[in-house]
Amino acid sequence: MFGLDAATLAAYVAAAGALILVPGQDTLVVLTRGLDSRAAGVGAAVGVAVGVLVHATAAALGLAAVYRAVPAAAAVVTLGGAAYLLWLAVDTASGDGFESSATPPGDETRTDGGTGTAVAGFRRGFLTNVANPKVALFFLAFLPGFAGEGATGAMLALGVVYALLTVAYLSAVGALAGRVGAVASGRTARVVRFGSAGVLVALAAALVGRIV
Repeated sequence: MFGLDAATLAAYVAAAGALILVPGQDTLVVLTRGLDSRAAGVGAAVGVAVGVLVHATAAALGLAAVYRAVPAAAAVVTLGGAAYLLWLAVDTASGDGFESSATPPGDETRTDGGTGTAVAGFRRGFLTNVANPKVALFFLAFLPGFAGEGATGAMLALGVVYALLTVAYLSAVGALAGRVGAVASGRTARVVRFGSAGVLVALAAALVGRIV
């Protein structure tokens, strides 16, 4: 496949799978959306995977190299990502995703624009991932190690594999969170809500800390 032998592909899948299992801000967003509803959690997982495809495509086409060549570009995107994480923290702490607008029982497949829907989850998952230049730099460094420099087709194929692994794992996380959220008490939901908001603030601070 695109010049990749079976051994290289197997090594890549093993390495990518191990990295995907490491919790990060994408996992946190999927968890918080999943506690809102199963549909929102799975939607967020799909959004993250689409963001992965955007970053992998940028790396394959050499666009991600702009972050290395023009540090100011990375700084602007980083600040935007930090601002978005802060907004997510405020929104999470407000309780919109847990109590006031949870998806009604039997309506977990809704796709309209409400907070607890697949569309809302997708939007948040996608924006959280695509606004993080660290992901772009990761793919710029990670993919050539398996595909080789300039192997555009192979890098795109590996990006698709990474996205598929991502959506498989995070969809399971989102669905499980949805089951937990459906039976969680109001007090438990508040603890999770404020804990998640605190982690999002910490992640935003860490992003800003890398450029100041």
